Amino acid sequence: MSPRYPEIEPSRSDIFDVGDGHHLYWEECGNPSGKPAIVLHGGPGSGCTPWHRRLFDPDAYRVVLFDQRGCGRSIPHAGRDVAALTANTTDHQLADIEALRTLLEIDRWLVWGGSWGCALALAYAERHPERVSEMVLWGITNGTREEEDWVFRGGVGAFFPDQWQRLLDGLPERDHGDAVAGYRRLLLDPDPAVHQAAAGEWCLWESATPDWPPRAGLAQRFHDPVFALAFARLVTHYVHHHQWLEDGQLLRDIGRLDGIPAALVQGRFDMQGPLRSAWRLQRAWPGAAELVVVDDAGHSPANRGVEDALLAATDRFRGSMADSQA
Repeated sequence: MSPRYPEIEPSRSDIFDVGDGHHLYWEECGNPSGKPAIVLHGGPGSGCTPWHRRLFDPDAYRVVLFDQRGCGRSIPHAGRDVAALTANTTDHQLADIEALRTLLEIDRWLVWGGSWGCALALAYAERHPERVSEMVLWGITNGTREEEDWVFRGGVGAFFPDQWQRLLDGLPERDHGDAVAGYRRLLLDPDPAVHQAAAGEWCLWESATPDWPPRAGLAQRFHDPVFALAFARLVTHYVHHHQWLEDGQLLRDIGRLDGIPAALVQGRFDMQGPLRSAWRLQRAWPGAAELVVVDDAGHSPANRGVEDALLAATDRFRGSMADSQA
């Protein structure tokens, strides 16, 4: 199932110094004079992929992608160096987005984000609403404690009891009450045998829940041990610190986005981001956010119905070339 638009290569790319020892990889694709759009990937720790480029009309959009701190082609990389977790918070990520916008001399852009990237997109837009023209969000997460507990502290384990028990079995019994804290300690252990084994168990759990119907075994992307370790370290780092968000703040402050059009796309059987999160966001954002529910989809955006809805959203917002220059 391929996205509608053809594969394209970046027209330019670079690595820029954002301070604190971090250097971020960014790339730009499509029409240099087109409507600006920024892609915020999930994870945290997934990095951007060529798939993201293909969800935008390359004749209409100037698409900017970047790998967030600690992952992808950015350095330091959390799969190789625990220093990647230093100065790596939501506030740092929001500052990075603004630094990139300033670097590229973009006034306003469409903000596209999924899963963790959805929460990051909402946090960015609420801090800088004057810089956001539209939003396209999928796999909706609102940065709440309830959502964290559902995925990482046993809630969804009711549907995946064998996989959840295996995750707990990788920890001392004293850590069973908070698998996030327990695995975070193992993932930061200096012994490679310890932290790599912990990454394998964590990513096996992460592989169980995105697809509908569910898949068995380890997802292909986690077969790379460096990627798996970075992903597990970054997810547990962010969840342990509650994403550096007050509980409920993104829904509380949604009024700051009044007048910004948004498309929300959600799989009905999304086990990582339950539909109620998307429903609550849409209800809190009346008149602006349109919710599309894809009945046969889970959390993975590779579902054809999810892809079609994402493409329809970017097509609808692309506007005219004159609008892009406004």
